Amino acid sequence: MVRGKTEMKRIENATSRQVTFSKRRNGLLKKAFELSVLCDAEVALVIFSPRSKLYEFSSSSIAKTIERYQRRIKEIGINHKGDANSQQARDETHGLTKKIEQLEISKRKLLGEGIDKCSIEELQQLENQLERSLTRIRAKKYQLLREQIEKLKEEERKLVKENKELKETWLGMGATVASSQSTLSSSEVNIDDNDNMEVETGLFIGPPETRQSKKTPPQY
Repeated sequence: MVRGKTEMKRIENATSRQVTFSKRRNGLLKKAFELSVLCDAEVALVIFSPRSKLYEFSSSSIAKTIERYQRRIKEIGINHKGDANSQQARDETHGLTKKIEQLEISKRKLLGEGIDKCSIEELQQLENQLERSLTRIRAKKYQLLREQIEKLKEEERKLVKENKELKETWLGMGATVASSQSTLSSSEVNIDDNDNMEVETGLFIGPPETRQSKKTPPQY
């Protein structure tokens, strides 16, 4: 008698479900035992029934097998993480390479190269982009020129102020020198007057006879 194909879905009948569980559980335990013996494999099998009853099989020790499993999963996880990071890095590199290529193409088009196959719409977009760029460039240039002019004006104001201060200092020094020269001239005049007075005073010293005898030469 040929058995029909069993449909893979939950058995609704509780009795049939329990019978099927018992049969397949025993078969699974048997297969696990055969696999461990025939192939020298480390096998650990854990089964919980619908009523939470535990059934287990281990070719060595379930605890050691589970510990080994956890270590292996951790290693695989690290490797998978490294592979994922490497793949992400490759994807990012590929994306950056594409962007660089696109930028190079746009640059050549802005320079007027490689525009033979461009449509009217693309050429219009390039023209608009160039006009916007020129507007920004001119605005920046005028800004720098205004700043330079303001800087030159500030330097001019500083120079004018310094020139004024130097002029005032020079005028003050000239007045001081003129005053010193005037004082010196007055002193010389006083000295000359005093000398003349001393000479004149010297000539009239003594009685009149003495003055006359001094002036008249002796007679023999």
